[in-house]
Amino acid sequence: MINIVLFGKPGAGKGTQAEFLKGKYNLTHLSTGDIFRFNIKNNTPLGLEAKTYIDRGDLVPDSLTINMLEDEVEKNPHSDGFLFDGFPRTLAQAGALDLFLASKNQKITATIALEADDEILVQRLLERGKTSGRIDDQDEEKIRNRYQEYNEKTAPLMDYYKEQNKFYAVNGIGTIAEITERLSNVIENL
Repeated sequence: MINIVLFGKPGAGKGTQAEFLKGKYNLTHLSTGDIFRFNIKNNTPLGLEAKTYIDRGDLVPDSLTINMLEDEVEKNPHSDGFLFDGFPRTLAQAGALDLFLASKNQKITATIALEADDEILVQRLLERGKTSGRIDDQDEEKIRNRYQEYNEKTAPLMDYYKEQNKFYAVNGIGTIAEITERLSNVIENL
């Protein structure tokens, strides 16, 4: 079983790359963003609560996110592994994920960060916002707030996973195929 955490700032290409990786390595893709959007669209209690945070460009609290991810893992007991996209985002979430996976006799195999310059990512999100309908991709101030949140809360995960020799950085600029190849090289050499 292989469990990969794919992370990077909003707009870095996590969702796009996850689509390729899940098929290539037969992984169950767990995107917190997709799960939140589904719940928001369907006006579930979790969705309504998550929406208040997302609309401000803030991270959804750990307790909501952790419970949601545990439920999704439980729904896929026969998976060959998981590709966590957008989770964990904080040290508390990383610790909770480690404990949960340990209770299933599993662990994180690797974390891979897609790295790209903020200015390039802002432009990507503003372009995506023109067609996606996502409010958080249409306002540059909200986008930059998301990056500040990332720098304060998510970037410390790099050190957490480096200490475990599970952190890999990949250049997130280039064609989709080039980035997929870079990610595949990391995974195939684990």
